[in-house]
Amino acid sequence: TTRNKERLALIEKGVEASLFKTKASKFSIAKFILNIALLFMGIGAGIFIGDLLGESLNMEEEVTIPSMLFIFGGLGLVTGFFITRNLESKED
Repeated sequence: TTRNKERLALIEKGVEASLFKTKASKFSIAKFILNIALLFMGIGAGIFIGDLLGESLNMEEEVTIPSMLFIFGGLGLVTGFFITRNLESKED
């Protein structure tokens, strides 16, 4: 109700209607699939690198694999964020 009152007050003052239009981001299944694919690729790379580190450095694989899973999974999500943001800026 407060937003409605503010809008009515601005309309009475003669403010443009474009002020009220908010740009909502549209859900895109392609961008969602891209982010999920990058996450899974990061998880796969994390398992692989964690296993290599565990064997080559004689470390416990109970430590190396989960840590690499989180690191590479997070890197995949960050990469997906930047790619999605780049795609959205090109659309505008």
